Amino acid sequence: MAQARLGRSEQINGWLFVMPALVLLGMFMIYPILWSLWMSFQTGRGMNFSFGGIANIVRLTQDPVFQRALTNTFIFLIVQVPIMLVLALLFAAALNDSKLWGRSFFRTAIFLPCVTSLVAYSILFKSMFANDGVINDFLLAVGLIATPIPWLADPFWAKVVVILAITWRWTGYNMIFYLAAMQNIDRSIYEAARIDGVPAWARFWHLTVPMLKPVILFTSVISTIGTLQLFDEVNTITAGGPSDSTLTLSLYIYNLTFKFMPSFGYASTVSYVIVVLVGILSFIQFVVARDRR
Repeated sequence: MAQARLGRSEQINGWLFVMPALVLLGMFMIYPILWSLWMSFQTGRGMNFSFGGIANIVRLTQDPVFQRALTNTFIFLIVQVPIMLVLALLFAAALNDSKLWGRSFFRTAIFLPCVTSLVAYSILFKSMFANDGVINDFLLAVGLIATPIPWLADPFWAKVVVILAITWRWTGYNMIFYLAAMQNIDRSIYEAARIDGVPAWARFWHLTVPMLKPVILFTSVISTIGTLQLFDEVNTITAGGPSDSTLTLSLYIYNLTFKFMPSFGYASTVSYVIVVLVGILSFIQFVVARDRR
């Protein structure tokens, strides 16, 4: 009997300890999620909204700005994420070599961009790629171009600048995951392969990459989620321009909520498009990476 009372007392004490965290979690995470789901079925402007059923979903299919934002987001996802992950993997493989001079310096230098301020580095890229910025000045000085490249005024080059910016910032972040995983691989595996005459590229492709499969899956999933939510760089560098050529879903949600006449219901619907895309793409990546035995 005493043990039962003691057990109940411990349970009550446990709930009392976690209750503040649960209350905050409910207030600032669960409640906003449920509220936004309810709002996604509302139509109207500002605080004058009413239940509209699937009207917002129908509006999505007829909204050219949404379709352009969706296309731009997928372009960034398809182009930037593979480039970033491949670079991170190659950097990790190079910096995992114990014979490389200055490994600590290069590791720090490549990782350092991901701890910089999003807004600060975005402003820096905007300044560098301006018509009279250092990039055009350098290219003109070495004779690679005859006239300044309109980096931020041309739809193609604006996308290139955004891709360069997010690749510069996040490559080192993913490299750390790969580097940590490589250091946990038994070195005797490589020694045996080296003794058998397996060349370096084959050791990397047939040994390192397969053993990093769980980490590659993890980085691909979080990179996909991050790119689908891309906002800070685009908002600061190009503001979605020129002519919405770099507009992303997250920036479009911001515009619907704060820049244009507030349309909270439609903005919530667009936000759930990101949720659905994250779920679908993550599921596909898990299926593709699944062991088939």
